[in-house]
Amino acid sequence: MQHYKAGTRPTKQAPASYFTGTVWQDPIVEAPEPARIRALRVTFEPGARTAWHTHPLGQTLVVLSGAGRFQTEGGPVVALMPGDVMWISPNEKHWHGASPDNGMVHIAFQEALDGTHANWLDHVTDEEYLVNPAE
Repeated sequence: MQHYKAGTRPTKQAPASYFTGTVWQDPIVEAPEPARIRALRVTFEPGARTAWHTHPLGQTLVVLSGAGRFQTEGGPVVALMPGDVMWISPNEKHWHGASPDNGMVHIAFQEALDGTHANWLDHVTDEEYLVNPAE
């Protein structure tokens, strides 16, 4: 058993190589093998977003607060609101982040396959990001 008391693990700024804008990550769990789960609380400032990426075993997002955006390759941009849950299938190319004018906080759950939780790709362009979400 491991007990992590609140405030004992530092918030980290997400790397610019995988994100656009200011994004903060707070660890929830990164279980040792043979478990594969990782969960993070991710805080996106307005306009911040991930790069395009995939997850070998999929990903679940639970939106806690704010207003966000999500898109899978070839699909429409989708608005995200508190309480929304997104399941992203294994190896589905996607991005997610805050809306241009509002921050967003979500919890991201993903499992590792052979030690890999995510495969990072190109940054989302402003042109891709600024498409209005589908109704």
